[in-house]
Amino acid sequence: MTALAAYPLDEQLCFSLYAANIAINRTYKPMLDEMGITYPQYLVLSTLAENDGLTIGAIAERLSLESSTITPPVKRLEQAGLLERRRSKIDERQVNVFLTPAGKDRVKQCRCLGDTLLRRSGMSPEQFAAFNRQIQSFIHALLHEQIAGSGKI
Repeated sequence: MTALAAYPLDEQLCFSLYAANIAINRTYKPMLDEMGITYPQYLVLSTLAENDGLTIGAIAERLSLESSTITPPVKRLEQAGLLERRRSKIDERQVNVFLTPAGKDRVKQCRCLGDTLLRRSGMSPEQFAAFNRQIQSFIHALLHEQIAGSGKI
């Protein structure tokens, strides 16, 4: 039987990253379920933990998603009392999103996700951090090439 693919799946970086994403989500899911949040909600909480008071658009930009994708998890987190939306006093057209005290507590609970991933990886904290930096450099290089190829630089 002749293989039609240029490379077997296990030799394709895109498949390895896809499979890693699935493995991470499966690792996180029971812990997120216990906390009563979804992975997209976790990402929103983490974004606000980095920089509280962002707009929906800024959260979406940080996560490389569309604003329309961010609005539903924000609404559910607001209903759960983990964040609140407030109209900007400077520009009433802007709505900023803030963590509530309960949201800040939930962010602290989320530390177990990264700790579990590190433990299960079998890597030292230094190796784990270096691996993450390599992936971030790879992503940056791809995005930079896309921008350069589009003539937007």
